[in-house]
Amino acid sequence: MALVESGDRPVEPPAGPPTADSCPAPTLRVIPWRDQLVDALGVDPRSLYVEQFWLPVIGPTCTWLLRHLAARLEREEAGLRIDLDDAARALGLAVRQGRHSPFGRAMSRCIVFDLARWQGPQTLAVRRKLPPLSRRYLLRLPSRLQDAHERWTAAQPRPGSLEHHRLRARRLALAVVALGEPFDSAETQLVRWGVHPSLTHDAVAWARTQWPELAANP
Repeated sequence: MALVESGDRPVEPPAGPPTADSCPAPTLRVIPWRDQLVDALGVDPRSLYVEQFWLPVIGPTCTWLLRHLAARLEREEAGLRIDLDDAARALGLAVRQGRHSPFGRAMSRCIVFDLARWQGPQTLAVRRKLPPLSRRYLLRLPSRLQDAHERWTAAQPRPGSLEHHRLRARRLALAVVALGEPFDSAETQLVRWGVHPSLTHDAVAWARTQWPELAANP
């Protein structure tokens, strides 16, 4: 499959902090964008879903940049400092030459499509998981990909199914932990909220894997 940029013209970023390519500093700090809901229910940037459905919207360079950063954040969860020229070369691009270079456009598109955001002049928060396409972006896809996305959606757990309840329990467990509830009492809180006891242990155990730093310091 030929990798071609989206048919839409590159979207210019809104007014605000400069893009990474327009910053004078040669390095940039990258940290994970923590979003409990998207982290729990989203899709990995390296997944087939992103390749099939997100790539035609954001373009291949932006997709590969997200994959590159996801892999590095997986190894350094607290964040890392990247050399911008080195990152550009790692993607097979020329060194950064301003916001309109391929690398600069990729960084801008990540921000425009709410897949990254500035946390300071030289700190960029990047999503580790991507949400499913919204209807607005779905309509940009060719009809065959819209049909494929509909089939993907139909294959997801239906409301009322066991898998649906398991996902709901995990989402609630993640929310409880994020609000500061100790892991030891999280199961009790889930039962109070109407989660079946048979699902609470799995949900809290899964939440521990998502927040290992909290699990180490309950």
